[in-house]
Amino acid sequence: MQRGVATFTLDYGKCPPWLFERMVKLGREMTHVIVAEFGPDEFVARIADPVWFQALGTVLAFDWNASGLTTILTAALKEAIRGHENDLGLYICGGKGKTSRKTPQEIQNWGERAWLTPRHIRTLDYNSRMTAKVDSALIQDGYDLYHHSLFFSGNGAWAVVQQGMNKKKKSARRYHWYSNNVKDLVCEPHTAISSQATERNVLNLTARESTSTRNLSAEFVNRGFWGLMKDIQLLRKHSSSLSRMAKYEDINGDQLTLLQLEDTEFSAHPVLTENFIHNKYLDRILYKLCDEKPESYEAVLRTEGVGGKTMRALSLVAEI
Repeated sequence: MQRGVATFTLDYGKCPPWLFERMVKLGREMTHVIVAEFGPDEFVARIADPVWFQALGTVLAFDWNASGLTTILTAALKEAIRGHENDLGLYICGGKGKTSRKTPQEIQNWGERAWLTPRHIRTLDYNSRMTAKVDSALIQDGYDLYHHSLFFSGNGAWAVVQQGMNKKKKSARRYHWYSNNVKDLVCEPHTAISSQATERNVLNLTARESTSTRNLSAEFVNRGFWGLMKDIQLLRKHSSSLSRMAKYEDINGDQLTLLQLEDTEFSAHPVLTENFIHNKYLDRILYKLCDEKPESYEAVLRTEGVGGKTMRALSLVAEI
């Protein structure tokens, strides 16, 4: 099985009601057969395989190899097992857009109905929240998450399927997680990547090569706010979102400047891109982190308010 990331073209429009109804009916029968034959844990494991997930959507008659398969298949499976969750030992939470925000409450509700311990329910909720944060804040590839779903069994196995969109490139990217493969939430939690396209200038803070950056980031916030802000001010003075510049003195005391310009340096850019690091909200979050002194990089990430900008700023300071 392959578990990781899949990339597709971005869909527009809605699934025809007659097609969705057929997907629900066939999905119900296939889910019952798979669970009866192999058990709910195996069903969860297969959902974590991007190739199998895509194949299942196609078998259920959604034969467009595009972003809509993810959201429609998840909704169809969720509807297919409705009323049979406890019999199957299989539960599906979340979905697209506003439905994704219901994931924590649905985990609580289904966890109680499945007679899971309060600790187990809290663990599922934590993993759900952290997978969303990792794929949005630590893997900064230009895809904004809009779909998040958690599949779990009564035995404790879980899988997360979430999807982000890149409107400029009119493409979507799906991220798969599987409980048995996740040894560390912030260090290479995806065990495979299946993608039709590669992106330039991707910041992947989950890579093993980023270990020192993660360690330094956690160390910086524990040193104190003013020390960290001194480094941030250095970035603000000598760098921009459009170029990478560093100034230093050599052994002879001469001032040297290293400058690397992007290919699009002289093109128009969104205001948000221009003002990437000049952000008062960022300063408040950094102050909060320095005050709370999180014990690890994972603790930094799980802090309320911490997102992509915060992790990007810390990684830039770590690079210096």
